[in-house]
Amino acid sequence: MNSTDHRSLFDTDFPIIMAPMFLISNATMVKSALDHGITGAIPALNYRTDAEFRAAIDEIRAYSSKPLGINLIVNKSNLKYKKQLETCLEKKVDFIITSLGSPKECIERAKPLGIKVFCDVIDLKYALKVQEQGADAVIAVNAEAGGHAGNVPQKELVPMLKEKLSIPVISAGGVSSSQDVKNALELGATAVSVGSIFIASEEAPVSQEYKQALVDYGAKDIVRTTKMSGSHLTVINTPYVQSIGTEASWLERLMHKNRRLKKYIKMFIAFRGMKAIEKSANKATYKTVWVAGPSIEGVQSIDSVGTIADRLTQDL
Repeated sequence: MNSTDHRSLFDTDFPIIMAPMFLISNATMVKSALDHGITGAIPALNYRTDAEFRAAIDEIRAYSSKPLGINLIVNKSNLKYKKQLETCLEKKVDFIITSLGSPKECIERAKPLGIKVFCDVIDLKYALKVQEQGADAVIAVNAEAGGHAGNVPQKELVPMLKEKLSIPVISAGGVSSSQDVKNALELGATAVSVGSIFIASEEAPVSQEYKQALVDYGAKDIVRTTKMSGSHLTVINTPYVQSIGTEASWLERLMHKNRRLKKYIKMFIAFRGMKAIEKSANKATYKTVWVAGPSIEGVQSIDSVGTIADRLTQDL
């Protein structure tokens, strides 16, 4: 396909989304991102109630007319999905990023309102499927991503999707500098989604120990674990993570053996994992699990969101 300008997806100075990060992304971070020429997205699940979710959207809207995104978990494990989608549609957010399920309903309801839908994908098969369903772009979650990472390196995934799809490709994973942004664009990405390095920001609502860990640890310290959410999750290999191991638990093994119970066990594992991650984000203890990707290699200090954004956009 022909090269696509990111402004067809979101009208900002630079082709960068501050990625939606569970328990981390908030209105303060997004407002700062918008001030510095990039956009940002927040997971709807970061808000316990619909009233809090609406208040955050209203706060950002009152501050800036620049594009705002919301991330929706669209599978059955998210019991709040229907209500969250209704709120996104009513508030007419600029774009929705869908994760972990079929985006069909979201696309069918958002597009008539002019709301763009970008879908997380980790392979060509699913990318073709969401394109057929009407997605405006795919977010190519590569092997260098933080959180729920893909399995294919950026240098392979982006060109493959670029060649086979007729919709834009947004690359997610492995970006910590303006050169990394340029590299992704040269591979064929229309824009990039950047998460981990923004955890080490002054505005991030996590513990100082979590932020400092991103400075102290590097790419070699990132491991994948299935202990937390039932899916592969990239975390910092702290002494506690080393002590509990990263292999599937007995509960997960049961889940894969018993198809009838699978949905309920998966929901339980996800809920339990989210609670553990939440505790780690807000308070440092021996039992600390910090989610991050290998791009923390580029984190040298704890800075403001604006400073990090300026570093990413330098010379673009």
